Amino acid sequence: MGIKAVVFDFGGVLIDWSPEYVYRRLIPDDAERRWFLDNVCRMDWVVQQDGGQTIAEGTAELIAKFPAHEALIRAFYERWREMVAGVLEEGVALVDALEAAGVPLFGLTNWSAETFPYAWENYPVLRRFREVIVSGRVGVVKPDPAIFALMRAEIERHLPGVEPHELVFIDDNAKNAQAATALGWHGVHHANAAATGTRLRELGLPV
Repeated sequence: MGIKAVVFDFGGVLIDWSPEYVYRRLIPDDAERRWFLDNVCRMDWVVQQDGGQTIAEGTAELIAKFPAHEALIRAFYERWREMVAGVLEEGVALVDALEAAGVPLFGLTNWSAETFPYAWENYPVLRRFREVIVSGRVGVVKPDPAIFALMRAEIERHLPGVEPHELVFIDDNAKNAQAATALGWHGVHHANAAATGTRLRELGLPV
């Protein structure tokens, strides 16, 4: 099949990130915490910052909508580093295997431009990719086809003439993987490293 490059998402594939790690301490009751994360600090709000809105703007907007929850809302980014538990070793093992085989690797992540530098400095696996596109820096988020076009342009600088069917994209968000597939890439929904490894082997990759 001739896969020429593999593109990794970061959160949920290589980096263990979850708001639960902070809000379990702040809201011990499971039902109350679920309500807060489903209705106040929702993932679509987080994606606004991932898309380039500043943390200050996003926080102010949400406090204006939910003033009674101001302290809990401010905690989201004030304690953001506590949401990062470390690397996901089985995901990193996939990077190790592909890198050892000489497969060109790239990164494509939905991440705030303000918080990404912390991860970049503290988790060396993120610095092992030929190019990394961070949504907060380019102002567009997955699953928008535009961010995949930006990624493909970066890949083509290294691999001129590469075709979509020669690219693999791994993401823990099924919608993002499906978006890559719709563009002709091989989108892999990362549920766990074992299943992803199996799919990569099916595509002829040495993992």
